[in-house]
Amino acid sequence: QVQLVESGGGLVQAGGSLRLSCAASGSTFSINTMGWYRQAPGKQRELVAVISRTGMTNYARSDGRITISRDNAKNTVHLQMNSLKPEDTAVYLCSADYDNDDGSQVFVWGQGTQVTVSS
Repeated sequence: QVQLVESGGGLVQAGGSLRLSCAASGSTFSINTMGWYRQAPGKQRELVAVISRTGMTNYARSDGRITISRDNAKNTVHLQMNSLKPEDTAVYLCSADYDNDDGSQVFVWGQGTQVTVSS
């Protein structure tokens, strides 16, 4: 029903910036919350930020380096990351929850995009 495809990851030096994008397709009219998570090798998956359909945001940390935004018209969510640190290195995954045809709620993940920050 809904598919997510991330892009924008890559290799940057400490202090650099990246802008990740996640494009949703399918039954996009039913999407509620979208978000970004990250998972480093050997560590738990953790929330980075989420944004509601109406644009309300929540961040796991309040260090000011991360900004999540959403363009409902283009069915796209972005994650702007500035002042990157080596500890930000991880696979970043886009997420979305949506309402199925039968009224149930479904949670879906993208395939992930690698972010590597060198020292």
